[in-house]
Amino acid sequence: MQSSEQTTTKPADTGPHAAHTATADGAPARSDGASGEAEAKSKRTLSVSDAAVQAIRAQLAKRGTPEGAIRVGIRGGGCSGFSYVIEFEDKPPRSGDLVLEFAEPDKATVRVFCDKKSILYLGGSVLDWEKTLMYQGFKFKNPHEATRCGCGHSFTVA
Repeated sequence: MQSSEQTTTKPADTGPHAAHTATADGAPARSDGASGEAEAKSKRTLSVSDAAVQAIRAQLAKRGTPEGAIRVGIRGGGCSGFSYVIEFEDKPPRSGDLVLEFAEPDKATVRVFCDKKSILYLGGSVLDWEKTLMYQGFKFKNPHEATRCGCGHSFTVA
């Protein structure tokens, strides 16, 4: 992990349910809960599952911009108060963005950006890729959600 305004992480586990994390301040994310400091940092993390990394890589390649990135965040609105946002990003990250990078040999590096305001509501969340008979797409597993709309794209916070 490199320490800077922009955080970089590399997957350590390649299992199907693995999630990779980094913190907005560049420190390694800790999940042992050993101290209040580690708990505070975990609220500034965003995890991305291996399935989501592979889906992002495929979507960027399909779009013809494998060097691009995905920007995740939230916006006010939707039927429950906040809406999740997932967009393609062709520009460099903004100052203060959380930047996650997932590199694999002989494959394009996947980058995920999240702005510092959105990380307040997405901290501790996992971005996953879900594929069922009825649904295929990204899904946030967000510990800050109090309620979720039936569409699954908007939520309220506790």
